[in-house]
Amino acid sequence: MKRLLVGTLLLVAAVSQAAGQEWARRMFEETEHDFGAVPRGSKQEYAFRFKNLYKEHVHVADVHSHCGCTTPWIEKDTLATHETGEVRVRFNTKSFLGARGATITVTIDEPVFAEVQLQVRGFIRSDVVFTPGTVDFGSVTAGEQGSAELKVAYEGSHDWEIVDVRSANLFLEVELDEMARRGGQVGYRMLVHLKPGAPAGLLQDQLAIVTNEAGSEILLLPVEGQVTSPLTVSPASLFLGAMTPGETVQKRLVVRGSKPFRILKVECDDSRCTFGEVVGEPKSLHFVNLAFAAGGEAGEISNAIRIRTDLGSGLSGECAIRGTVQASP
Repeated sequence: MKRLLVGTLLLVAAVSQAAGQEWARRMFEETEHDFGAVPRGSKQEYAFRFKNLYKEHVHVADVHSHCGCTTPWIEKDTLATHETGEVRVRFNTKSFLGARGATITVTIDEPVFAEVQLQVRGFIRSDVVFTPGTVDFGSVTAGEQGSAELKVAYEGSHDWEIVDVRSANLFLEVELDEMARRGGQVGYRMLVHLKPGAPAGLLQDQLAIVTNEAGSEILLLPVEGQVTSPLTVSPASLFLGAMTPGETVQKRLVVRGSKPFRILKVECDDSRCTFGEVVGEPKSLHFVNLAFAAGGEAGEISNAIRIRTDLGSGLSGECAIRGTVQASP
């Protein structure tokens, strides 16, 4: 009887542990990634995104790789309910060559212990080198063109060539010039442009370098940069708070430009918003005074303030406004 009881307890513990692992795995959007064929020395990183689906805080105690060909890290180790995080993995293309794969173990110790296994793999080419190893535009002002230059060196078959460069990003444009070809050595100069219409924000994309090799004709090269707006409105989201009927709230917006500009018009679809007079002379920094008169109608406040300027093609900035007008007692 005692032997049977111990066996039953061990079985329950095993089932409980398996359930814990599944609980943690469900937070991840995916648990596998293939870097594909990549040039030696190129910058290759991937983010495994996960979200806390539960009421308790989730704490990641550790992330580590079982192979030196990858380096994992996490920037935010504690997530509250519905918060999201990332386990980032770098494929070490400068130190390793050939087919490589690794298991990344994510250890969670709160609210209960669990481990999640992430799988990565890829093929690091020894015969192709891109210098530098990524297309990095740095910081580019929206409306202007960004450019980055790379060199491609190949050593192998005498008839190797790049036949196309593709990207799903319509704002990327590539100029490709063959600079050298002798014996089994081939050299290219690649000039990548970011077109002026690219939207403001973080740029993270990739180029697919198509060659004439059968079976391994595509090489992936990362593209990164930051497109900054020449006009910013602070705060970008304005909370008016909980207001009583008839109450008026005064706020101030700060509008900055990359060069002196004029504010042409400030408007909002909500008639309860009124604005102070704006200075007509060109300046890099403007202040906009806002008065919101709650009136007698209760309900949620959700709208946007638009600030039109004389910057390129009448560039506008926006600020979202939120709040609540409480019902009369």
